[in-house]
Order: sequence, then C-alpha cells, then structure tokens
Amino acid sequence: MNKLREWQLEAIHKAITWLTKTKKDRHFLINAAPGSGKTICACTIADTLLQAGEIDRVIVIAPRVQVVNQWAEDFRQITGRHMTKVTGGVGELDTVSKDICATWSALQGLQAEIQIVCKASRVLVICDEHHHAAVEAAWGDSADSAMQDARYVLVLTGTPIRSDGAEAVWLAYDDRGAIRHPEEGTYTLTYGQAVELGYCRPATFHRHEGKFSVELDNDVIKVEGDNNISLPDTLRRIPQLQRSLNFYRLAKTPQYEKDLTTPSLQGYQASMLSSAIEKLDSLRYEMPTAGGLVIAPNIEMAEFMAKLIELLDGEKPIVVHSDMTDPGQKINAFRNSDRRWLVSVAMVSEGVDIRRLRVLVYLPNALTELAFRQAVGRVIRTSGYDDISRAYIVIPALKLFEDFARRVEEEMPQSVRQVQESRQKVCPACGERNDLSARSCACGHEFPMPRNKLKTCQECGTLNASHATSCDHCGASFESLFRISLDEALRNGAIARGLDLDEEEVREAERNAAYVKNLALKSGDDKIIKLIRLLPEESWSRLRSILDTSSRNNVGIL
Repeated sequence: MNKLREWQLEAIHKAITWLTKTKKDRHFLINAAPGSGKTICACTIADTLLQAGEIDRVIVIAPRVQVVNQWAEDFRQITGRHMTKVTGGVGELDTVSKDICATWSALQGLQAEIQIVCKASRVLVICDEHHHAAVEAAWGDSADSAMQDARYVLVLTGTPIRSDGAEAVWLAYDDRGAIRHPEEGTYTLTYGQAVELGYCRPATFHRHEGKFSVELDNDVIKVEGDNNISLPDTLRRIPQLQRSLNFYRLAKTPQYEKDLTTPSLQGYQASMLSSAIEKLDSLRYEMPTAGGLVIAPNIEMAEFMAKLIELLDGEKPIVVHSDMTDPGQKINAFRNSDRRWLVSVAMVSEGVDIRRLRVLVYLPNALTELAFRQAVGRVIRTSGYDDISRAYIVIPALKLFEDFARRVEEEMPQSVRQVQESRQKVCPACGERNDLSARSCACGHEFPMPRNKLKTCQECGTLNASHATSCDHCGASFESLFRISLDEALRNGAIARGLDLDEEEVREAERNAAYVKNLALKSGDDKIIKLIRLLPEESWSRLRSILDTSSRNNVGIL
C-alpha cells in the first residue's frame, strides 16, 4: 500500500467505504486518465475486499487479449492469486476457477456460465474500459444479464465516451452525455490533474500541413486541409470525385516512386514521418530508449509506412495487425527492447501499456474522439518520477483532429503547455547527463553522431536548415506541395452502390472475386446467384466478415 500513488490510496478508501459501508449502490466508478494506474488501483481494491472476506472471487472484463494478459499478471502480483484468462466466445468456461479475466467480445458467449458464477459466489466484477458496454449494444446486454447477481461492480474508464454516442450499461448520463453517477460513488482523476501530479506527461500536438496537387489529363486540382475544392465542369460528371478528393483520403493514399513499389520520399506520409523521426531523435537525448508509434488506417498503409520508416530512419520497425500470427508477442518484443518504431493497425490502443513510447504519428481509419484519446493515452504514460519528457503527436491538418487536440490541451495545466527542449543528453550505459555536444561519456560510451538535419533546395541544390521555410541562396519556397494522380486519389478504397469501402476490403475482394463467383455458379442456387449479382464484387470481403462474426458468436442467419 505504501507504494501506491496518492490518488490510488484515496480511490481505494472511497471505493471500499461506498461498497461496504454506505451500501447505496453496488457500483463504484473510477474515471482516471490513461496511464495513471487504474489497473493497480482496481487490483488492490479486489485484494482488500478478498482479505476482508467481502468477496470470494473476481471477474475482470477487459477490451482485448493483450490487456487480459496484463490484468492476469498484475492481479497475481498484488493478490498472489491465479487468474484464468478467457479470450474466445465459445461458451466454454471453467466455473470452478476462482478468478477469471475475459475479453468483452468473449462475454457474449459466456453469459450463462458467468451468471452461474455470480449466483453461486460473492463476486466482484471489474469492467475495464467500460464504454464498450453500451446499453443498446450486444456487449452491454451481455454484461447486464450475466452480472446482475454480482455482489459488487467496479467500473473503470479513461475515455468515458463512445464513438456512437450510446450510453454504457449501469451508469446514468446528463443531457450533454456526461456521467451522472453519484459523487460519493465516483473517483475522478482528469488528464490535467494526472499531468500536474506527474503521473502522466504533457502532450504537444504537431499539426502537419499538406497541400495536394491532383493531376488529371488537362487539369490540376489543389486540395488543402478542410478547404472545399472546386471542380471544373468537365469533372463534375465523375461520380463521387468530390468525395474522393478529400484531404484526409489523400493523406491516407500511399505515394510511390515511378516504379510503383518504392515509397516516395517526397510524399505527405514521408513528410509526417520525417518530422516525427526528428522529434524522436531529440527525445532520445533525454531517454535513450524512447520509442515511436504509428497508427495506420489499414494493413496496406501499415506496410507502406514501415518501408518508409526503414528508408528514412535506417531501422526496420515492428509491424502489428490482426492478420498476423501472435501480434501480442511482437508487441511484447517491442516493449522490452530499445527498437525505435512500432507500426500498428488497431492493435495498440486502450489498455496496452508500453511506457517508453514518446512519439505518435496518427493516421487512423476511425475519426472519433474516443479513438483519438485512446491513441494519445499510449504516449502520455510516465516511466517514473524522474521522467520529465513530453509526448509528441503528429496529426494531419484536419479541423476534426485539431478540435480533439485542443480539448486535450485545455485539460493540461498552463505551466506545462510550453515546450522546453533538453540541453543535455543521457548516457544509455551509465545514466549520467552530458552536454549535447559531447562525443562520449566519462564512462567511455561513444554517442552516435547527430543525424543530418539539413534539407536540399530542389531548385538550386543548396543545403538549408531543416526548419527553413525558404532557400537561403535562391529564395525558393519550401512549402510542401504533394503531387498525386487522379488514379491514386480514387484508388484509396471504393464507393460502390452506396457502400463506402476501404482499400483493404477492396483488394481482398478483388483477389477472391473469380473464385467466389465460380463457386456460386456451380451451386446452381438461384438465390445465391441473384445475391452476388446484386452486391458489387468490392463488397464481398465485408459480407464474409459479417458472416464470420455471426458464426463465431453463434448467431443464426435468416
């Protein structure tokens, strides 16, 4: 208990009092900033209730497999008890096991078993990242029915909003969507408070500008930020062209050299990554093991960004996505190394704790504040009392992202909003501080030579400082103008018969279209043949995904 943070001690005392003494409600809510230590706090509350004889067992519901593993490890360290991990919703659960941790998705297939456990024992249920349990969603229904007989429920959240605006089960909300749980039954630690107390690091957002020049046969269209574009009369007849020439769609469009294989070092993504790499270099003076995270919108872009990083930074990053075997092992490998970059597609979000992450390049598929705040939460975790570094987040110059960032910044205390660059560097061998110009440390460690932070003028070839806005020699502007063809702009996903499909879905469908069509024709079933003629080929991968999901969850299809 002496090792707990002050807020954790306060939250534990308040939770135990509310649940066991006040007894006005069996639910206690902890709303604390990502990285502030909710898991340790909750495990200690569970241990306190177990030691007091108030409960017999604990059930934890967590958002994803990696977080389940983390819960089981933290729970064992604090309580000394083994926690059975359940990550598949197939209706199989050892009801004899004392303590259980399951994913929210697995919960749908385990309602009956968990209900039996809650009826037979005095159970504390811990709901991690509670926004998953929307009242109208299947997970919310599962949680409500399976755990209605639990003795106590501890609700945890760091981002108490859902992307669809739905309310989560068990909690009341006001007209503006704010939680209205009783004050006595709630402990809140805002991001700003966590920064001020040193539990989280402050964040700096870099709004990355970009001007796209989309080249057509006889026309060039300029696209910048949220500005509306004006199409020539000859192009207005092209279906969905206005929507395809959207700034963010272009920002997510991979740009290649003429060989159509090598990522372009003059493209928008290269510009974003160059800025992030430069910041990571600077941060590694203060923390030699600092790492960077790229959140990509799809697998194709993740692999593209990984190639770009290797070209720009000289080190191949670790890539994680759902199509690879055991991505959790790769995440752990990155966590326990000093590798510079991790590229992820929806694998490193809520609850994933990699404390050495300092830089985030944010180019996601989901454009919600919930996803944004969860991503920011990956890089604001502090690594200890002496950690004075900042989080640095590179976002496209999109008003939506800027609004999200501004709301996060407004939560920070004024004293930490200004960026202070380090004038020293830490030796990775002995931890001693040295002047930035030092070639070696007193311990004998040789510091790597600083990277070339100059840029070449494309007009006259003169070298200029990386931050220069124009060439010192010829005056040419360094304003970025990213050239892209119409084919590339339209290729980023597809819009077919009212369906807005991402590029990954389209490519997968194209790979399998001939095979699926052949099987359908061979079946001789008129209804199936009519169905595949009705649905555009580009949508078939999405249909398969829906069928696979319903099959995994044992849902009948009419």
